[in-house]
Amino acid sequence: MEVKTSLLDNMIGVGDMVLLEPLSEDSFLENLKNRFDHSEIYTYIGSVVISMNPYRSLPIYTPDKVEEYRNRNFYELSPHIYALADEAYRSLRDQDKDQCILITGESGAGKTEASKLVMSYVAAVCGKGQEVNKVKEQLLQSNPVLEAFGNAKTVRNDNSSRFGKYMDIEFDFKGDPLGGVISNYLLEKSRVVKQPRGERNFHVFYQLLSGASDDTLKKLKLYRDFSKYNYLSLDSAVVNGLDDAANFRTVRNAMQIVGFMEDEVQSVLELVAAVLKLGNIEFKPESRCNGTDESRIKDKNDLKEMCELLGIEQSVLERAFSYRTVEAKMEKVSTTLNVAQAYYARDALAKNLYSRLFSWLVTRINESIKAQTKTRHKVMGVLDIYGFEIFEDGDNSFEQFIINYCNEKLQQIFIELTLREEQEEYVREGIEWTNIEYFNNAIICDLIENNQNGILAMLDEECLRPGTVTDETFLDKLNTVCAEHQHFESRLSKNSKFLNDHSLPHSCFRIQHYAGKVLYRVEGFVDKNNDLLYRDLSQAMYKANHSLIKQLFPEGNPAKVNLKRPPTAGFQFKASVGTLMRNLQTKNPNYIRCIKPNDKKASHIFTESLVRHQVRYLGLMENVRVRRAGYAFRQAYEPCLERYKMLCKRTWPHWRGPAREGVEVLMADLQVPAEEFSYGRSKIFIRNPRTLFFLEERRRQCLQDLATLIQKIYRGWKCRSQFLLLKQSQIVVAAWYRRYAQQKKYQRIKSATTVVQSYTRGWQARKLLRELKYQKRCEEAATTIAAYWHGTQARMELRRLKQEARNKHAVTVIWAYWQGTKARRELRQLKEEARNKHAVSVIWAGWQGTKARRELRRLKEEARRKHAVAVIWAYWQGLKVRREYRKYFRANAGKKIYDFTIQRILQKYFLGLKSTMPSMSPIDKNWPARPYLFLDGTHTELRRIFHLWRCKKYRSQFTEEKKAVYEEKLEASEIFKDKKALYPSSVSQPFKGDYLEISKNPKYQKLSSAMDEKVLLADVVNKINRANGKGTARIFLLTKKSVVLADQKTGQVKASVPLPDLTSVSVSTQSDGFFALKLKEGSASAVKGDFLLSSEHLIEIITKLHRIGATAADREQLNVDISDEFLVQFKQDKVCVKFIQGAPKNGNSVSCKRKNNRLLEVSVPSTA
Repeated sequence: MEVKTSLLDNMIGVGDMVLLEPLSEDSFLENLKNRFDHSEIYTYIGSVVISMNPYRSLPIYTPDKVEEYRNRNFYELSPHIYALADEAYRSLRDQDKDQCILITGESGAGKTEASKLVMSYVAAVCGKGQEVNKVKEQLLQSNPVLEAFGNAKTVRNDNSSRFGKYMDIEFDFKGDPLGGVISNYLLEKSRVVKQPRGERNFHVFYQLLSGASDDTLKKLKLYRDFSKYNYLSLDSAVVNGLDDAANFRTVRNAMQIVGFMEDEVQSVLELVAAVLKLGNIEFKPESRCNGTDESRIKDKNDLKEMCELLGIEQSVLERAFSYRTVEAKMEKVSTTLNVAQAYYARDALAKNLYSRLFSWLVTRINESIKAQTKTRHKVMGVLDIYGFEIFEDGDNSFEQFIINYCNEKLQQIFIELTLREEQEEYVREGIEWTNIEYFNNAIICDLIENNQNGILAMLDEECLRPGTVTDETFLDKLNTVCAEHQHFESRLSKNSKFLNDHSLPHSCFRIQHYAGKVLYRVEGFVDKNNDLLYRDLSQAMYKANHSLIKQLFPEGNPAKVNLKRPPTAGFQFKASVGTLMRNLQTKNPNYIRCIKPNDKKASHIFTESLVRHQVRYLGLMENVRVRRAGYAFRQAYEPCLERYKMLCKRTWPHWRGPAREGVEVLMADLQVPAEEFSYGRSKIFIRNPRTLFFLEERRRQCLQDLATLIQKIYRGWKCRSQFLLLKQSQIVVAAWYRRYAQQKKYQRIKSATTVVQSYTRGWQARKLLRELKYQKRCEEAATTIAAYWHGTQARMELRRLKQEARNKHAVTVIWAYWQGTKARRELRQLKEEARNKHAVSVIWAGWQGTKARRELRRLKEEARRKHAVAVIWAYWQGLKVRREYRKYFRANAGKKIYDFTIQRILQKYFLGLKSTMPSMSPIDKNWPARPYLFLDGTHTELRRIFHLWRCKKYRSQFTEEKKAVYEEKLEASEIFKDKKALYPSSVSQPFKGDYLEISKNPKYQKLSSAMDEKVLLADVVNKINRANGKGTARIFLLTKKSVVLADQKTGQVKASVPLPDLTSVSVSTQSDGFFALKLKEGSASAVKGDFLLSSEHLIEIITKLHRIGATAADREQLNVDISDEFLVQFKQDKVCVKFIQGAPKNGNSVSCKRKNNRLLEVSVPSTA
């Protein structure tokens, strides 16, 4: 079932003030404060949205929020400006009703932001397409242009709209935007020549001087120094949070998107420059011979440059500042201007020039964004106009008077349209209409705008009257005509009670507005209403060769001289307000009331007195009373029955009949008094909020009872389900157990049978085996006996042969010894017989010895031959035995057993290797232990092959970005490995590059748009101050061409160094993050010297710098100097930066301290 939401669900305070009970100003403020403290900045008064400025960003404007409020009922969700925008857009698209959204509130209350939110929501929910997107972009980009030329910094608001804006957005039948028309009201052109203390001129002047290029400023003959221009206040020239340079680029881009041509943009900038030059023109008095004083220009240089910009002859404009020509019928009278009149003429020209330029800009934007088709369009108007203004010090002048007059008219139309809407709904629903008592401020509007005796009419009459006209004569006339009016007070009126009212000065009058009494000072009323520009200046402007100037001053055309006095400012504003009111009368209104919670522009501060003041002059209490005068709450029958049907047994849980009948049954069952509600055709109307809160309280109690009932039913269902589950599980378990028991019994019987069979088969097999073994043993015994017999025969023969050989050898030896003995005896005989026969005897003995040895060798050879025959015989007998035995034994069994064993060992080895395989990480050095010694080589080779394959798989997963990161890591290793103590801790940290997400972060959107190149690295670094060694946070941006340092808070660029100007980088060998960027001497970047910075991502920064230098062909590679002591150039002095190890004062962080003018000592904590 779909969950229905409502405004009343999870409500903080009261979301709709119509339901506030009791209703009083104090309870109204308390409810606003309660919701504001919980970041609920939107509250309803019926269909009116109250918006509190939070002065901070809230996460309630996301695309998800847009989708949440899209196509939802107004009261379906919590109060939000998107709900009103969606209601207006759907009414326009589906019901073909033209809409208008009126946004009011004082300066700083958030009117401009509210209008932007409405337009952004409509742009988000309407159709898509190339042409539609172009129209939406042009409509949205018109805001920056108008804000630059129409907004200024005030004491209440840094971006205050100083003009009223009404935009009609035109849609086709599908609800897609076709174009728009912008109307502007009462630009505060007096701000051009004078600004109150603490405020500044319009944004465009400061944006031009801060953001324009040097060539542009040279063409416009301008300087960047604000102090050179009298029209620019210096005490608030720089505003925190406003980047004028970036905003200027935004405005130029917006003008291009809207459709401005380049020559048109240049013409606009020339006129802005001319206004600045005009403020520098100063006058001095000069006496004439007739005794009168006339003015002369002191320094004509600014006048000359201004005339060159606008193409005006210098003498023509100089004369226009000194003389004034008055034409009456056929006569012309020329009078000189004194210094005061000359300054008045100069300021009037500046104000008219800027005011007409602003009107031209609005017209030019309308030409670009207007709908191209001629068919009828649906229109949604957005009115962003000043709220009611009351200055506490009584310094309310002509501007506040006409602003408050406009708000009186808006209040009048609000009351009329609100009552008309109430009455139409009552008639549509068939509810009896009762007259509502309310304060009708038509009498105040008549006091101001009456054509005969209204204040504006008398002011115009006084301005056109001949003779001496002053503010005092105007006040006298008011005292005469309006003395008896009940809403007018002055010192001479009957309502002033001046005898006891000392708060009313003589030069002031007071009007009782619907929002309270306002004291107006008449000083300047006549001059500001006249808004007079001398005809000589108009004609001088028309003579300019500048294309845009002629369009701005058409009355200066001599061929079309009009002697009729131009309409006054009051008359023009009254006419434009009348046109606006008639336009609003034709549309369905939607209201946004903006409230400023405090004057400090701070979040979470709610100043009750300030908010009470705004609630009064916005008439919010009156809005609530008008809404509550009839029925406080109304709701369609279907959602009413859906929300409260659980309060009645007859309607719960389902009602089958019509919804109205169900609501009638419900209200009757609850016994709600009949006078507290009425039945319409499609809605029920509830008169008192107490009745609604009674229904809500009963619903809350009933929801608690229903929750208890649901919990009870759920717990019962859960227990029953658990019991049934247990019962079913018991049945399943029992069935499985019985099956298991029968299976076990069957297995036992089967096992017993198998055992008996096996025993029988075993007995038979063993019996057969015994027989076979006996037969085999018999055969083997015969073979063995034969083998033994043959062996015995062979050995006996061998022994016989050996015995014969030994006998023969012994005979030979004995014979040899006998022959020797015999020879020796013969020799002795010979020696004894004759010594002269000695030689013959010796020879004879030698010969006999030789003969004996020959005989001995022969006998040995014969013995060896007989032994060889015996051995061969023995081998032959063994071979015969083996051949006989081979029939009973497989000759190849040993090899096959060996091969099988090796195969099983390898299979077991590979299966074990599969289950113990290490991870796929290339840095994992684990490898299973070698199980067998003979596999050592194979084990090592497999480890090498697996590592190579794992590395290949890992490399195949690399993207180009990841490959670049690893290449940077490799380059960092080459630069810092074993050189920098910080390097090992950076190896595991990935190089992200953009740590600030500068392209996505809205805080740095301006800084991102200012970068021409892709940002390779964005990080926060500390810039080290030479004076005290302390660091200042800076945004460090690195592109392929430059290094940029910007302020962390404002995003303003502080320094930009082209990479060719960077010669080297110096770092220490220790674990600190300090590095010095050394610049090329004589370069433009080296004016302030080198940069000494500190960063947590030092390794990445220097690696990217070194890598960019290595890849660039047009410059040398960046040198990285790693040393614990190096020199840094600060302006004209060189300072030594020395790194030491020690225990710093503030924990484990690195500290930098200045020792003297030439030494900065950096203390790095010891890593031991």
